[in-house]
Amino acid sequence: MINHPAFPVEPWVVRETELDLERLAQTESVFALSNGHIGLRGNLDEGEPFGLPGTYLAGFHELQPLPYAEAGFGYPESGQVVVNATNGKLIRLLVDDEPFDVRYGTLRSHERVLDLRAGVLRRTVEWLSPAGCAVRVSSTRLVSFSKRAIAAILYEVEPLERQLDIVLQSELVANEALPSTEDDPRAADTVTSPLQSQYFDDRDMRAILVHQTAASGLTIAAAMDHELEASPGATSTTESFADTARLIVAAMITPGRPLRLIKYIGYGWSAARSLPAVRDQVGAALADARRTGWDGLLSEQQAYLDEFWDRADVELDGDAELQQALRFALFHVLAAGARAERRAIAAKGLTGPGYNGHAFWDTETFVLPVLTYTTPDAARDALLWRANTLELARARATQLGLPGATFPWRTIDGQECSSYWPAGTAAFHVNADISDAVMRYYQATGDEEFARTGVALLVETARMWRELGHHDVAGRFRIDGVTGPDEYSAIADNNVYTNLMAQRNLRSAADAVEHNPDIAVELSVDGEEAAGWRDAAERMTIPYDPVLGVHPQSEAFTDHGVWDFDGTDPDHYPLLLHYPYFELYRQQVVKQADLVLALHLCGDSFTDAEKARDFDYYERLTVRDSSLSACTQAVVAAEVGHLSLAYDYLSEAALIDLDDLEHNTRDGLHIASLAGTWIGLVAGFGGLRDNGGVLSFKPRLPPGLGRVAFRLCVLGRRLLVEVEHDHASYSLRSGAELAIVHHGASLTIPAEGRLTRPIPAAPVRERPSQPRGREPLRRSTAPEQAAEPSPRPAEG
Repeated sequence: MINHPAFPVEPWVVRETELDLERLAQTESVFALSNGHIGLRGNLDEGEPFGLPGTYLAGFHELQPLPYAEAGFGYPESGQVVVNATNGKLIRLLVDDEPFDVRYGTLRSHERVLDLRAGVLRRTVEWLSPAGCAVRVSSTRLVSFSKRAIAAILYEVEPLERQLDIVLQSELVANEALPSTEDDPRAADTVTSPLQSQYFDDRDMRAILVHQTAASGLTIAAAMDHELEASPGATSTTESFADTARLIVAAMITPGRPLRLIKYIGYGWSAARSLPAVRDQVGAALADARRTGWDGLLSEQQAYLDEFWDRADVELDGDAELQQALRFALFHVLAAGARAERRAIAAKGLTGPGYNGHAFWDTETFVLPVLTYTTPDAARDALLWRANTLELARARATQLGLPGATFPWRTIDGQECSSYWPAGTAAFHVNADISDAVMRYYQATGDEEFARTGVALLVETARMWRELGHHDVAGRFRIDGVTGPDEYSAIADNNVYTNLMAQRNLRSAADAVEHNPDIAVELSVDGEEAAGWRDAAERMTIPYDPVLGVHPQSEAFTDHGVWDFDGTDPDHYPLLLHYPYFELYRQQVVKQADLVLALHLCGDSFTDAEKARDFDYYERLTVRDSSLSACTQAVVAAEVGHLSLAYDYLSEAALIDLDDLEHNTRDGLHIASLAGTWIGLVAGFGGLRDNGGVLSFKPRLPPGLGRVAFRLCVLGRRLLVEVEHDHASYSLRSGAELAIVHHGASLTIPAEGRLTRPIPAAPVRERPSQPRGREPLRRSTAPEQAAEPSPRPAEG
């Protein structure tokens, strides 16, 4: 999409200068607005045509049974599906009795602009009706960051040639009909008419609808209120029914005097509060929005984003397209979590129903590092959501015969709802991913108020690992029969990523109870239990293949046969849609970075030489059938010296939705991959690592970029890092002095001071090969050393 001439490259906006109905569903995701609580897909104001309607509230879902051909002990009984909530975006227009519909008449011009600094979606249309009536329609839509329950729309209509009769219908609509979904496990299940009417009312220019879900029993209220500026003689009426409410405005308008309608929309839901309480909450939110007014909402939105970009912006010199994509990515990562406030951050955020609205380990491993260093309050809230579901995780562990807590592979409310246990239940690494996010947040913020919550999460996850693993006859601690990040290699023994992350989890928990003895007593942790964690960590099995000189992804992985990449039809990717898992599980083929993710997150467990060999080996096996892979490959490629390759992978992560690289952006944006754009820049070309609580940097730039500058929030300071090819500068924009490490040398940046240090040359390495047809698109035009053929992985 971004390469289409209708989408010019601009640093602070995503602009569409002509409407293409064939890519409508994709642009609805791209132009979505959210604040982490409310999500509005970028549907056209009048509702039709549409690709996929969508209005979502964080955590609002319905239950559905999970059918099994053969039931098994511990299988989840219910699935959870995000609900398309009551649609408040709709504003229909009739021009001299002719419905405004871009499919009819003549569309003279159509432009949509997602403004990343103002936080609004603007649309301007000039349309000639079939009867020859010319009008200009303008709208501005926002989902408020400052007022969590509020969205608002400014809608203006102006005749271009003569006086016209117009009618506006501003609506709330529940139980919209949705198009059928594709036969793709990444797409959403459709729940028909999930909302049961409980209450409706209207008064003056206000209306409210209250519904409840049948199985999950959640109550949702949606309400709207309006301000109208129209010529004398305009009339308005309001009506409401079980699933619909509308304000109808009729007016005569003349050129130069547009009709102006401001629509305020309020949302709220609860699993526990009464109907009157939810109804009145939404009414109060609307009253506050009316008091603030349209201009006030715009001003608050601008102020919020000014502050965000001041602490989070990343600047690039040399690639305008990547600069735009980076800011687009940061905006949507913020929008996914800013006001989620102890609700799950889903894989698609609130931009679409993909993956049924579920949250995965993506949140902790990819999204929370970005939020931790740019919007730490949002990261804290995401971890508090996990803490709020701790009892459910304990219950799940008990069901599986384990102590401590077992957090779900995929969920909305904290209960496991993955029906495929090898890729779900067996992926225990989610426990360690949460632990890692806890430690990163605490080390980056020093938030002592979070300590009690953080220690509880560390302890309960560590307890699970101690029982899940065992000591073998040689005294080594093994974790057998698990699934790592690579879902093409399920139920494996001693997955390196899982074992290293579990090792860190066990050590962090032992350290935490040692430093917080009062909390340890509350959690019934004694010295013997903590010593057992340390012993398991110390004796953790980390497989290594001395013949190949690489780490097998899991034990015996390098003994497997190698997938026939040359014989695989390029149209057969992703492989999971064309081959049985049995074939994938027993061969060397990697869906997404797994061992390579360990090289990034547990880099202190590998030597530089091991990282280089491991990276090259797994490049030849990784097909990137997951959007989570490219950013990690970018980070490790940069670290080991493949800077141009890192640039290619970074661009793939950044453009995944703007270019629809996975062909499923219609179902929502890939929030983790967008977060990975920041990770690829900051951890890849910036070389950021945060092991042990001290930030270290090994910055290096690829030939295509002239300068990279990024900002970090750390321990109450604001750090600016600027990287050029021969040097890097570190500046403290606020806060006390800060100790860091630059390419192995310890530095202390003085308060409001700046230090500049040279950058050593990167090692010269031959570019590794990838499976046929799965190479990243070349981003850099710089010449590279030609790679000699590398030996294939050993055949089993």
